[in-house]
Amino acid sequence: MNSKEKKPPLASKLDSGIYIIGGLALTEDNNYSSPSVATISRQELRELVRSQLQALLEQDNLSGAKAMLVPVQPPDIAEAIEGLPETMQVIAFRLLSKGEAIEVYEQLDSSVQQSLCEKFKRQEVIDIVDKMSPDDRAKLFEELPAAVVRRLLGQLSPSERQATAQLLGYNADTAGRIMTPEYISLKEEYTVAQSLERIRSLAHVTETVYSLYVTDTNRHLTGILSLRDLVTSQLNQTISEIMSRDFVYVQTGTDQEEVARVIQRYDFLAIPVVDSEQRLVGIITVDDVLDILEQETTEDIYALGGVQSDGDNYFQVNLFTAARRRVVWLFVLLLTNSVTGGIITAQEDILQKVVALAAFIPLLTGTGGNVGAQSSTVVIRGMNTDEIWKIGPLKVILREAAAGAMLGCILGLLATAWAFLFIVKGNLEVSVTVGVSLVAISILASVAGSSLPFLFRSFGLDPALMSAPFITTAVDVLGVLIYFNLARVILQI
Repeated sequence: MNSKEKKPPLASKLDSGIYIIGGLALTEDNNYSSPSVATISRQELRELVRSQLQALLEQDNLSGAKAMLVPVQPPDIAEAIEGLPETMQVIAFRLLSKGEAIEVYEQLDSSVQQSLCEKFKRQEVIDIVDKMSPDDRAKLFEELPAAVVRRLLGQLSPSERQATAQLLGYNADTAGRIMTPEYISLKEEYTVAQSLERIRSLAHVTETVYSLYVTDTNRHLTGILSLRDLVTSQLNQTISEIMSRDFVYVQTGTDQEEVARVIQRYDFLAIPVVDSEQRLVGIITVDDVLDILEQETTEDIYALGGVQSDGDNYFQVNLFTAARRRVVWLFVLLLTNSVTGGIITAQEDILQKVVALAAFIPLLTGTGGNVGAQSSTVVIRGMNTDEIWKIGPLKVILREAAAGAMLGCILGLLATAWAFLFIVKGNLEVSVTVGVSLVAISILASVAGSSLPFLFRSFGLDPALMSAPFITTAVDVLGVLIYFNLARVILQI
């Protein structure tokens, strides 16, 4: 994304019912008057912009809506447009100036971008898409139908077409796909004065000027330096004298999560991307990494809940798609419960003799599922942050097994006392059976929750998505078997 000078936001609502937005006083009947200043939170600002923009559009007050949007930040405008009814989104977007429209469009959710693209005239689409940052354009093209992408690519300027085709040629979720080719490169023989002049001439077309890269005649990356290093050096010094030859970079095929971790680890504003021949082909900036981290974290959280995610906004997809993503693992759990029900039915003889045993089945399976979910959550998070690999899978599993035993003992004692005093009221054998079973199930759940993520990762499967249903399956089926077998031993049935 392009880094541009930000407009200072200012919005408030006075007790008299007057809204202050960027120096304009907007009354509740959408008339402007001289302002008085008070501050509100960013969330209130976004909601204020959206509600007032919708009110103005409903009254066909386009000039008022356009004036209201002038001082508002592009990200806030984008969020306001996303909150409008679909029929108003195109109208609101067309109120923006050409330069601001491009920046706002880059901030919109992919589903809204597609919707607007379908409603725009062809030339409007070309004007916006051609001026977008290459990485944002590639992200948009990933979501559009192939026929639309081919048509748009053919109508881009030659330089933008080449830049976009280059990014789309790399695999999804890799450094090559998310990088931007808009960067400033210098030569070792340049003086500081020459370099500063080059930066001035290219600053308007580059992603960032704070990180600078030194290449040879074949575009091989030979060094890096910061803008601070440059401006604090003597004007007659050469780049070779002040640059650093000890630098960190990523390959075009590096996974985007690994890129995010590298930038986070070294506190970079940007990181260079090189191809297989060590030629500099692009950079990835920290703002793109923040988007990646949010996307990956969202996907992991959805996966832990058994919800499939395609990376788009869950609340902006239609209900049929949302239900389809959730039904897969619910169906798996339905089958699991059927198996568990079959096991319980097979134990009919012991249940007929001690009916009270049936009352504790939900307690045992529910507790086991919760313990397993806790173990899988900490392990999967450890995988994502690389913390877990310092310990090793075996030690992690043993540690979680020990934690499960401790939890089981605590919960088992409580469950035994509770059952003895309030449920079976004096039946010590049944109470002990429940307590011992809870210890065994807690250990089982902890081992399953910590080991299954490693197992699925070794098979190339997503640990977060696969772990939840399988942990539930293991705990439900094996937990019930453990419970009834312990009952037969303790109760001597």
